[in-house]
Formats: sequence, structure tokens, C-alpha cells
Amino acid sequence: MTEISPNELADRLQADEEGLLVLDIRHQADYDDWHVPDSVNVDVYDELVDDQDAAKDALEELPNEPEIVTVCAAGVVSRTATDVLREMGYDAITLTDGMNGWSRVHRNAAVSVDLDGQLVQVARPGKGCLSHVLISDDEAAVFDPSRYVEEYEEIVDDYDAELVAVFDSHAHADHVSGGEELATRHGVPYFLHPKDALAIDATPLEDGQIIRVGNADIEVVHTPGHSEGSVSFDVGGEALITGDTLFHESVGRVELGVEAGIEDSDVEGNAATLYESLQRLRDRADDAVVLPAHDSGSPEPPVTATLSEVEAQNEDLGRDREEFVETLASDVPDHPPNFERVKRANVGRESVPDEELSDLELGPNRCAAE
Repeated sequence: MTEISPNELADRLQADEEGLLVLDIRHQADYDDWHVPDSVNVDVYDELVDDQDAAKDALEELPNEPEIVTVCAAGVVSRTATDVLREMGYDAITLTDGMNGWSRVHRNAAVSVDLDGQLVQVARPGKGCLSHVLISDDEAAVFDPSRYVEEYEEIVDDYDAELVAVFDSHAHADHVSGGEELATRHGVPYFLHPKDALAIDATPLEDGQIIRVGNADIEVVHTPGHSEGSVSFDVGGEALITGDTLFHESVGRVELGVEAGIEDSDVEGNAATLYESLQRLRDRADDAVVLPAHDSGSPEPPVTATLSEVEAQNEDLGRDREEFVETLASDVPDHPPNFERVKRANVGRESVPDEELSDLELGPNRCAAE
């Protein structure tokens, strides 16, 4: 066997297996932008394409003992790297589909929260995305699903529950939502705030609305700023699913919708609006578990923190209104890759062919203000 699947690699990394070296052979800039956690970079991409002997010179410093997993963008040039390494006497295998494959990995774990039911967090390490599944009294709801909807269907089936609702906290800018597809497949409502459902036939959400799933009440809290239609979900007073409004150590960006051409607001106005939205969330129970839609690293679920813990560690929450607006409006980090098309797809203003979706989503998550 000269290949390893992304899921198998994820399992072995989670187990902190010794004797495994993940070798990324892409250009250093691509590696710095986005890579498998704890991998090492030897930039020999061009040499592997043009001059394999030169690649050998760069690779001969690798340690002899570990099993080496080679990684590139799509698993093509890394196969050449594996062949070269094996010729050199190394035990090498290739990550199937490269970073494309890594971006598809999903992992899940139960969230410890005092509910009449169960919350499951689904992490997508290669994208830094977090989504959630609520199960209560044999009913289930999914929040912020990726387009790999089978991952959520499997969880619902594992709990022998019936899917009754799908929610998106907002129109995402870093990945294509699977919310509408998942709801359609099961004939259930797809909930999205009207400000973000610009050309999608979604069931509207409104501030203060209560939606019951099994024995659990979900309160909709309109928290615009990152997106005009951003909402958070207060689940039974015990958990806050905050989308991209509030992260554990940051808050949502405020310029993506403006720059994608789908919002008439301005960046400073969005920052001021987000400040007010965050104050509403801070009025919730201190011990409520904050469950955002993203983590800036490669998250291993469950990624959780109480609201009081978030307030203590999140510098953005310590800023007064003027400083908050000035900071978010002026200190704009690099954009998520392809964010304009992703955002437009999620509000229904662009249809992306299936064969383009994987490439459209490639790259790091950058939905947090830095």
C-alpha cells in the first residue's frame, strides 16, 4: 500500500502515533497558509516536477526511522515524492487527494451540557469549521452543516433520531453550506435569517423566535454585524451556538459581505452593529457553553468554553465601543479564499457546479477578526 486515506491519517494523528512524519512538499507560502497540523515542509515541488535528482538532494536530510506521509494539494506530485523517497530507502506513502482530501475530514464528539438531550459537535479540521447536532426525544436538528451532509445523517442515525430542522447561523464565507441540501433530502425546514437568504427559499428566522426540537427549546437571537442575517441560538439556556458572531478568542469579521457586494452597509456600521450584538450575548448565562462555527486551528472536538471563560480570554470583548469599531474596521486580515463566490453561493446568488465545489473551498478559514 502506497496511499493513506485522509480519515486514517486523522485517526493516527489523533492517537499521537509515534514514528509518523507528515511531509508537505508544496511551496513554503502554500504550506504557511494552510497545512496538516504538525507536518513539516520541504519545498521540493518544482524539483519533483522538473528534476528529481535535485529533489533527492533536498530530501536526504529526512530522518530514516519514521513512516513518511507525503502531502501536496491534490495528491499528484506527492505520489512522485513517495516514489522518490522509496527509491531512497524511506518508508513512504501518499495522502490520498492531498489537502483536498484533508479538507473533507470530519470528526465528532459529544458536548458536555445540561440539556434534556444531547449536543454533538462536528469538527472539520482541514477547514477549521465547527457544526452541531442537537438530539432530544428522538428528534434532531443540525446547525451550520458542511456540504458533506452524509456526516450529519450518520450521527442522526446513530442516535436513532428523526431530523426535523436544519439551521444556518448566517451565510458563510469560507465554505459552501449543506443546509439547504440536507433539509431538502429529508423534507424539513431550512432556517436562515431573511437578511442572508437573499435568493434562497428558506424558512425565515426572527429575533426572539422559539423553535422546539424534542424537549429542547431553541431561542433565536439576531446578532448581526459579521453578516446582516447573523443569528445565534440559545439552546435551553445551557448552550450558545454563536456562528461567526463570537469565537472563543476573537469575533467575526465585518467587511466580507460588503466586499462581496451583497450588503449595502459599510464596514464601520457593521462593526458598531456587531458590538451591540455581542452585548446581547454577554447578557446570557455566565455558565452557558459557547459553541462557535469556527476554530482558527485544526479543531479536535469538542471545542468548548463557558461564556465567562470567553469573556476572560477574548480581548475583543474588553474593548470599549469606539476602540472596538476602530480596530475591526481598520485591521483587516487576509480574506478567506474565494470568499466572494462562496458567500454569493450561500445567499443563492451564484450556482457553483459540483465539480468546482472542492476547489472553491480549498484553503484556510479566515472568518475571525485578528
